Amino acid sequence: MAGYRKPMVIVNFKTYAEATGRNALELARTAEKVAEESGIYVAVAPQYVDIAAIAAQTSVPVFSQHIDPITYGSHTGHVLVEAVKEAGAVGTLINHSERRLLFKDINSAVRRAKEAGLITVVCADTAKNSSTVAFYSPEIIAVEPPELIGSGIPVSKAKPEVVSDTVALVKRVNKDITVLCGAGITRGEDVEAALKLGTEGVLVASGIVRAKDQHSALMDLVKPMMR
Repeated sequence: MAGYRKPMVIVNFKTYAEATGRNALELARTAEKVAEESGIYVAVAPQYVDIAAIAAQTSVPVFSQHIDPITYGSHTGHVLVEAVKEAGAVGTLINHSERRLLFKDINSAVRRAKEAGLITVVCADTAKNSSTVAFYSPEIIAVEPPELIGSGIPVSKAKPEVVSDTVALVKRVNKDITVLCGAGITRGEDVEAALKLGTEGVLVASGIVRAKDQHSALMDLVKPMMR
């Protein structure tokens, strides 16, 4: 399995125009530059069709936005773990609030990803659900209250108890799991607040992808991690 360092930033490209096709490759190159300049682990999660190009043309770690708990066979329209791995992904998001799974499918998806040697990042909406998925032993859990996603209101300030409770509950189940937070994280001060609450990084999207100056926005985000 590929390794990763803490603290970390994962940039979810979603399906924004600013992170599709050629734009996705340019944003990945920006993430690569920020990682080189800061020494911080910065990864990207582009659309499936952009994984191969980014993995081939940059050194930035690439995560799939989702995988299905399936094996080779008749599964038209599904996302096979081995396919994203062969395309160059080193990890995958699972159960993002915009692509939710049942608990049993989260468990199966984590197992399938581990079989392929992918880093697993399971998203959860509450501290309680985070502690539940911790029993599936993903490498990383990202807590993201869905009502704050894309809002510009950082969870680390609006709902700090969700973040601190998640850290406490997850570490109680498995101290080796890395805890990230997301939803509304757009500035370095949001990241600083998240780190003080015990997280080891952030999962971000629109605050970086849709920024007028993506490089400056991402550099501002990683600065608190460099101290």
